[in-house]
Amino acid sequence: MAPGTSSSSTGVQPFASSDPGFEALPLAAVIAGHQALLGRIKLCFGADRATFERELMPLVQGYARFVHLLPATPDNYFHTPGGLLQLGLETAFFSLQGTDAHIFSGRATISERRELEPRWRIATFIGGLCSELHRTLTHLIVTTADGEEWPAFLGGLTPWLEQRAADRYFVRWRANARESRGVGLFALTHVVPAEVLQMLGEGNSLVVPQLLASIAGVPQYREHNVLDELVRRSMALVIDRNLLASADRYGKPQYGSHLERYLVDALRRLAAGHSAWTPNRDKSRVWLGPEGLFLVWPGAAEDALSLLESDQLVGIPKSPHTLLDLLLEAKVFVAASAGHETWDIQPPGAKTAIEAVKLANPAILLAGLDPQPTALTTNLLAPSSPPTKPPAQAANTKSAVAGDSPAATATAPSPPTTSPPEVSAAATPAEQLSLLEATGNTDAPETGQQEAPALVDAPASVPSGTEPSAIRLRAPMRLNPAVRKALADIVATLNDGASASNSCTVAEGVFVPLADFECRGIQPSIAIRALDDTRMIRHPQPGGPPTVSRQIRGTTVVGVILAPAHVEGLDPAAFGLAAEEQAATPSDSTAAQQRGR
Repeated sequence: MAPGTSSSSTGVQPFASSDPGFEALPLAAVIAGHQALLGRIKLCFGADRATFERELMPLVQGYARFVHLLPATPDNYFHTPGGLLQLGLETAFFSLQGTDAHIFSGRATISERRELEPRWRIATFIGGLCSELHRTLTHLIVTTADGEEWPAFLGGLTPWLEQRAADRYFVRWRANARESRGVGLFALTHVVPAEVLQMLGEGNSLVVPQLLASIAGVPQYREHNVLDELVRRSMALVIDRNLLASADRYGKPQYGSHLERYLVDALRRLAAGHSAWTPNRDKSRVWLGPEGLFLVWPGAAEDALSLLESDQLVGIPKSPHTLLDLLLEAKVFVAASAGHETWDIQPPGAKTAIEAVKLANPAILLAGLDPQPTALTTNLLAPSSPPTKPPAQAANTKSAVAGDSPAATATAPSPPTTSPPEVSAAATPAEQLSLLEATGNTDAPETGQQEAPALVDAPASVPSGTEPSAIRLRAPMRLNPAVRKALADIVATLNDGASASNSCTVAEGVFVPLADFECRGIQPSIAIRALDDTRMIRHPQPGGPPTVSRQIRGTTVVGVILAPAHVEGLDPAAFGLAAEEQAATPSDSTAAQQRGR
C-alpha cells in the first residue's frame, strides 16, 4: 500500500501524506481577503480614495508582495495562512489611529508641524506595517516543491514565485530562532519605495531615523520616539486580541511569548535614562562585576513594570515573578541553579547579601550606552558561609528538638548565656503541644501541667559565642507580593524580646497564626493558597488540611507551619532531623515527653 493511503477494510481513516503547503495566489487575491480592514484604514487616514490609493496602497501592496500568505508564528499568534499580512495591517491601522492623539515635533513651530504632520502619519503607518518584517529573514525558510529556497534578502516572495511559475510553496521554521529586529531593515527597501523614504526625509532629520529605529527595535536615548511608542502599544494590543480570539478555536496559545521585546526594551530604556540604573553606583539597580551583569531584584522589576504601565501596553504582566519567568524562558536571564532563579550578590559597601538576577550577556542591557561602564575588580557573588556551630552544641540542639528526656540532655553542654529574649516560658506549652500532636497524641494536657523544656528555640540555631543573627523571611519570588510582605513582618516579630505575636518556633518549623495575616489586611484563605502553591508550609498529615491548632497562652490558635528552610537565622537541619526522628520513633518521642512531665 502506498504511503499516505488507507484501506476502508482496516477501518483506518485516510490522512494527508505530506504538507499541503500554501497556494501561490496572485497579489490581487492575497489583498482581496483584507478589504474590510483596508476600508477602515482609509477612513482613519481621512483622505479621498485617490489620495489613499496614491499614498498608502503602494505600501500595502509592497508589504503583501513581500510576505504573501506567510504566517507570523508556527503555532502561536497569527499562525494561519496570511497571518503576517494580517498582523502588519492591524498594527498599521491602530498605529495610524493613535497619531490623532499625539503631537509630533513638539519643538517645531506651528507651520513646521503642519507640514510634517502628514509625513509623521505615513511613517507611523509604515512602522506598524513593517514591525514584524524581520521574521521573514530570520524565522522561516520558504521552498518550492523542487526544494529551491526563496532568497528573502533579494526580493519579495510573490515575484519570486511568479518567476518560477510555482503553484505552491512550503514553509519550514528555523529551530531556536532568536529575534533580530534589525534584520528587517534589509527588507524595508523591497516594501517601501525609495521615493517614499525621500519624501519622508525632506526638510527634517527626525522622521526617517525614528522610523528606522522603531523597525530595528533600537531605543533612542536623546529623542523621545513617539512613533515607536505608538507602534509598540498597537502591537501589544493586536497580539493580545488575537490570542484571546483564537484561544477557543486553536487550543492554548503560548501567552507571553511576544512580551520579551517589550521587557528587554524597558530594561534598556531604564539603563539609558534612569539615575538609579547607573551601574556600580551606591544603591544602584545595576551591578557589573567579573561574574557578569546583575540587576537587583525585585526592585529592577518594579521599575520596569512601572515604565511599561506608563506606556499603557496591553497584556503586560503585573508580577515581578511573571516577568522573571518570561525572561528566563527567553534566555535573557540565567538562573543560579535548577531550583533557584535568583543570585545572592554583595556589592561594595553592602552589609548583607542582596537578591539579584543575572543577564545572559551584559550587551543585552549595555549595548549603545556611551560611555560604556567599567566592571568592578572585586567579586560580586556573596560567599557562602559554612555552619560554625560546635558539634557538642549541635548535638544538644538536635536532642532538644527530638524531645529527649531531661535525663538524656543533662550531660550536654548548656546553651550560651546570651540567649535571645524571645525564648520564654510562655512559648513552652505551645511548643510542647506541637510534639504531642506530631506523635499522634491528640489529647492536649492542661496548660498548668506543661512544664517540659522548649522543643525548638532560636538560640539552638545560633553558633556558640556569637550574637544571634536576625531572623527574617526567605521566600521564593513567585509568592504573592502582598502575602510576602505580611509574612516578612510576621517572621520579623520573632526577633522581638516580648513579642505580642503568637508566632513561635515548633518542632516542624515556625507556627504562624492566621490571625496575624488578617490583622495585616490579608485574608487567611488567600495566604494559605499562596503559601501552599509555593510549598512553603508543612502539612500535618499528607493530603490533609494545611492548618493546625496550638494552645498559646491558654487560647486555641489556628495557623500554619512555615518550613524552616524559608526562615533565615534558624537552623533548618535541626528541624529536619527532629521531624525525621519523630516520624521514625513516635512512641519513644511520646514516652520522652511523658517522662518530662
